[in-house]
Amino acid sequence: MQENYLAKWLNNELTEEELAAFKKTAEYASYVRLLAASGKLEGPDFDVEKALSELRNKRPDKEVKVVRLRPYKRILRVAAAIAVLLAVSYFYVDSLDERVSTQYAERSEVILPDNSEIVLNADSKVSFSKKKWNEERNVSLEGEAFFKVAKGKRFTVSTDNGTVTVLGTQFNVENREGFFEVTCFEGLVSVTYHSKEMKLPAGSSFLAVNGKIIEAETPNTAEPTWMNNESTFKSIPLNFVLNEFQRQYNVEVKTENIDLNRLFTGSFSNTNIDLALQSISAPSQIKFKLEGNKVLFYAENAP
Repeated sequence: MQENYLAKWLNNELTEEELAAFKKTAEYASYVRLLAASGKLEGPDFDVEKALSELRNKRPDKEVKVVRLRPYKRILRVAAAIAVLLAVSYFYVDSLDERVSTQYAERSEVILPDNSEIVLNADSKVSFSKKKWNEERNVSLEGEAFFKVAKGKRFTVSTDNGTVTVLGTQFNVENREGFFEVTCFEGLVSVTYHSKEMKLPAGSSFLAVNGKIIEAETPNTAEPTWMNNESTFKSIPLNFVLNEFQRQYNVEVKTENIDLNRLFTGSFSNTNIDLALQSISAPSQIKFKLEGNKVLFYAENAP
């Protein structure tokens, strides 16, 4: 069955159900890395016109005796070439970092070499070196993720906004364009933002919006609310709220005559789009139109 999936996957012929089943197999990640690495291999340049010209100039006066190779020798040469290609691809892929990413309306779990756990929210990605984990212990993050660090284990989470250093703790990091938040749920977290380091004990958060540090809400749960299918905000610009709604439901969001810098406090469901739309529009005093996978938010006085 997996062989059939592989052939159909390479030809983009898998149905959504077959693709979902194929992604759950142990071999899927290896196929993806091998395909990506093979695509980067380049063959040598070959000038056809130059080769033909040299052949004409070197044409012998006497007839050249042609000796046909036996078919099995040709097959052995092809097999040897394929073996070399696969070996090069394998060692190239093996040298790459481990990378895991999610799309809109998708989550994923990652187990690190030290058995620490990462849960990726929608539209997020992490990468780390599996082979050099004991030396580097660094995870790069784009998007949002909840970390459960194994007891006694230390590593660093690097983002383009700041760095988080931890030791045996549970915490959440959201690293989006113009938005950086770190919340510690257990243990102690060290956050470095613009070369300034601060300590976050359990039950505290650090938040920077559009480069400005603002007071963050004190968490009253044992894990981020999105882990329980709810997105929660306190005094956050509406623009970030709508971006998160778009990520959770994989829809296209447009706005009309709305102040996207207006602060929003509230939450919305990540599993019921009708309820989510009401939860956003009611406190914001705006209206919405849902057509297929497109949502328009607009002011009540808009035409």
